[in-house]
Amino acid sequence: MNILKKSKETLCSVAPIMALVLILAFTAVPFTPGLIARFLTGGLMVIAGLTLFLIGIDIGIIPIGERSGAALTSKKNLKLLLSVSFLIGFMITIAEPDVQVLAGQIGNLSANVNKWTLVIMIALGVGFFVTLGLCRTVLSLKLRRVLIISYLFLFALAYFCPDYLQGAAFDAGGATTGPMTVPFIMALGMGVASVRAGKNSRDNDSQFGLTGIASIGPIAAVCLYGIILNYFFAHDESLTATTIESAENLPEGMRIYATLFPEVFSDVFKSLFPLLIMFICFQIFLLKMPPVQLRKMFSGVVYCFIGLVLFLLGAEGGFMPAGQKVGEYLGFLSISKGGIWTFIIIILAFIFGAITVCAEPAVWVLTEQVEEASGGNIKRRIMLTSLSLGVAFSIGLSILKIIYGFSIWYILIPGYALALILTFFCPPLFTGIAFDSGGVASGPMTSTFILSFTLGCASSYSSSSSSAFGVIALVAMTPLIAIQILGIIYKIKTKEVAD
Repeated sequence: MNILKKSKETLCSVAPIMALVLILAFTAVPFTPGLIARFLTGGLMVIAGLTLFLIGIDIGIIPIGERSGAALTSKKNLKLLLSVSFLIGFMITIAEPDVQVLAGQIGNLSANVNKWTLVIMIALGVGFFVTLGLCRTVLSLKLRRVLIISYLFLFALAYFCPDYLQGAAFDAGGATTGPMTVPFIMALGMGVASVRAGKNSRDNDSQFGLTGIASIGPIAAVCLYGIILNYFFAHDESLTATTIESAENLPEGMRIYATLFPEVFSDVFKSLFPLLIMFICFQIFLLKMPPVQLRKMFSGVVYCFIGLVLFLLGAEGGFMPAGQKVGEYLGFLSISKGGIWTFIIIILAFIFGAITVCAEPAVWVLTEQVEEASGGNIKRRIMLTSLSLGVAFSIGLSILKIIYGFSIWYILIPGYALALILTFFCPPLFTGIAFDSGGVASGPMTSTFILSFTLGCASSYSSSSSSAFGVIALVAMTPLIAIQILGIIYKIKTKEVAD
């Protein structure tokens, strides 16, 4: 493992966010000294945590997922593979911290929404679609066909879902694919695909796409939950005004980290404990690895644990309050002065989106796996550039939606329609990568800094911050288009060289 290399990667990805926020803090946005100190401390925690997390992923989580997928497939028992994959998707999702945070936020939309019922529904949705994705790999079904049928079913459900849950439902698709879910699901899919590839070379393209299929499950589950609520209960309109606590009212300085530590520690423990239990069961009944490999993978889990605790502490203690403060104040300036400030907040949203996606832990995992799987033909730098532009565009659209108050469907319907149309022209490998990227791009940095920024902006424009819901959905959608366009360009250039 190369600690210096990982540290350099994380420093280069997080430092631009910190620099931009600090420039705003000393110029346009009045930060208190305590908030600046908290943000700087949080930034150092994010860098250290992200470094340890990525090391742990390399030596622990990815090997567990790949070996488990390969071992399950080698048993040649489809029922065993699908039932275990459902259990894996279900258990990891319940423990995913991002899911519990989002479920609590959605619970503010109506008194009838129960947080833990919603978490269970989301977990069932992920488990079902992970099973569907692995079934697609085993049966060598075309990814395009599975995606088109799944999204037609999804939009039919969304049509009947209550309006107040539609944006939150699509947010669930992005929030569910968090720092623990993505690496394990991707590694599981690659393990299954590696066994299938030995029988049929066409399956080389099947190692990507599982995360993209899995991210459909939470959206469908929340939509179905909304339909059930709408049928049995009347929606309480008085609770649709979702509010957030002002950054000024939160504890200053280092006190915020002492306050957050017990909750963050508990969330990370719940995230990793089910994975550890599954790994022990797989080791006893399936993998039977030698002690040397066992110790190495266990040390990877320990690195992931420490890294995630530091990362989430820094993100929630420093990045979220700073993002909220920037959004609130710039939104206030846009309303009171208009003109140039409205333009500035849109440009800043674009820049924040471009640089924040590079700080997502799972993005680094995905781009590294893509570069390795493509034999170096698809460079990490090109992938990161494409993802940055796509996410930047989506954050800009989210701010426009807040400012002008138009429906999210004006963006989602044409966006997903274009993404599905592109699957007919894009190479299958890039299609799988694109739909995986959608879930990967909308990780903990988006759920903390970017969502806080848009919630702060929305609270300035109205007493309700509910219009900020949908930002994660847009972040998850735009990479589907950006990466597939990259794939079409790659296909054209490869053909030109061949001719």
